[in-house]
Amino acid sequence: MIASERFERAAVLGVAMAEETRRLLRHHLASPGEEGDDGTVLVDVPYPDAAVLTAVLDVAAECFGERGDSVEEARQAALETLLQLAGFDAESQLNPGAPGGGR
Repeated sequence: MIASERFERAAVLGVAMAEETRRLLRHHLASPGEEGDDGTVLVDVPYPDAAVLTAVLDVAAECFGERGDSVEEARQAALETLLQLAGFDAESQLNPGAPGGGR
């Protein structure tokens, strides 16, 4: 396998993992209109999906070089990057304001 093919496969895998992360979050999104004062949407992800999501975020934080004052901050930064890779934008299913958004 040549290097360019390896990089392409790695990129496809990365985007697939980002999309799966978005799917898990969308699946566990309780109420599309539920936001914190700062606009943060809270999602409670139960076990076993929580274990998978935690592992993905830890690896993503290490891969992207995300740092924070705590593990949670590094995971949050990695999550934001993953959602960007998955196409999280105004039309995203995760965006409560999008048509059909939230679930």
